[in-house]
Amino acid sequence: MSLLPIHPKERFVPFMANHVSALKRARQTEKRTAVNRANRTRFRSSLRALREAIQNGDAKAASEQYRATVSVIDKGVQKGVIHANTASRYKSRLNARVKAVAAKKSA
Repeated sequence: MSLLPIHPKERFVPFMANHVSALKRARQTEKRTAVNRANRTRFRSSLRALREAIQNGDAKAASEQYRATVSVIDKGVQKGVIHANTASRYKSRLNARVKAVAAKKSA
């Protein structure tokens, strides 16, 4: 009987599966949760890095980070981390901010 939390934000699991198929599903869920968490973390970290580059005002670093972030955003859509329209919105808004930094630097 497991009373340890799966994740700090998740509830405790006070039961354990008894059937073979349920045990297998529990194992699969743990693996998929780990993969999904890694994908979501990669996505958020990339966004954070780009926002920091924009905030620092370094146009070249922001431009390079933007390309990397767009790749991660598109991969996030493929992996189901975010919806396609949300990804498009993120890319559009981030591109506008990168262009604003570049324009500010050249002006």
